[in-house]
Amino acid sequence: MGETIAKNKKAYHDYHIEEKYEAGIVLKGSEIKAIRAGRVNLKDSFIRIDDGEVVLFNAHIGLLSTTHHYYRHEERGSRKLLLHKKEIAKMSRAVQRDGMTIVPLSMYYNRKNIVKLQIGVAKGKQLHDKRHDLKEKDMKRDIARAMKEF
Repeated sequence: MGETIAKNKKAYHDYHIEEKYEAGIVLKGSEIKAIRAGRVNLKDSFIRIDDGEVVLFNAHIGLLSTTHHYYRHEERGSRKLLLHKKEIAKMSRAVQRDGMTIVPLSMYYNRKNIVKLQIGVAKGKQLHDKRHDLKEKDMKRDIARAMKEF
């Protein structure tokens, strides 16, 4: 994984990530320019499988002021993801049978400087699981502070 553009921290808080996949994204030129400018937010986005195609919904890619109105894109439009058929079949089986969901985890540049999306097949966390994770995070932070003093 290369340089990270955007990360979905809420996904790690709300879900147990079972499997991770790398997907390409079908984008327009104005979207690529906005991504390179860092105008991306994956916070409320989700992924659905429709007719054998994997689609990213509700991911916010902001507009640039320099983009001509003819070439502008939808900020929260749907974007098709590129995956292998076997990966799509495996994800759809997990979603249908096990009650899991597919969430975007992060957007990054690969070695060839192409924008990729890391997606995960995840299971929702209970409230007590979220509290347990927050306690562990606080304990690790306290330990790191104590170690820093010595």
